[in-house]
Amino acid sequence: MVATWNPGKVREFKELLEGVPFEITSLEQEGVHQEVEETGISFEENACIKARSYSDLTALLTLADDSGLEVDALGGEPGVRSARYGGDGLTDEDRVSLLLENLKHVPWEDRRARFRCVIAIASPSGKVETLSGMVEGTIQYAPAGKNGFGYDPVFHLPNLNQTTAELPLEEKNVISHRAEAAKKAVMFLKGLSEPATW
Repeated sequence: MVATWNPGKVREFKELLEGVPFEITSLEQEGVHQEVEETGISFEENACIKARSYSDLTALLTLADDSGLEVDALGGEPGVRSARYGGDGLTDEDRVSLLLENLKHVPWEDRRARFRCVIAIASPSGKVETLSGMVEGTIQYAPAGKNGFGYDPVFHLPNLNQTTAELPLEEKNVISHRAEAAKKAVMFLKGLSEPATW
């Protein structure tokens, strides 16, 4: 089970996990409505909290990720608060606007940033495996592109000269932070010879 209600993320993970010897399901499909509070101070802690909690709730092998944007000029913010940047009730567009506002006086060469992702896979027996991925980029001055979600429209990839929101999903799923962590997750899941006893 992929522990998210975000339909964009479920779609992305279904593609990223193609080829694993499991049926992919989600919180919504499993009828899980309980929210797990992310109280960790790192991506790894939050991913483990979610994976363990939802695996305990459903008795399913559960994959959870915590990912976010770290901007050097903002001291690593929004970091683990990426999805809650600026407080509750904000849309993705609101958060992007806030980020751009906070960087409005920062010159191009100082707008370095990275997307970081940690995936945790938890088994009903209590075991947890973590895998991580990262992609470096620059925060551009205005959004561009309609693909992706979150901060994708302002995350500029220097080697491609595009934002992650301008990339087709297939291409994003090759180079993204989540893709890098998911490749490791696929190898791990394929290597589970006795998944029921892990």
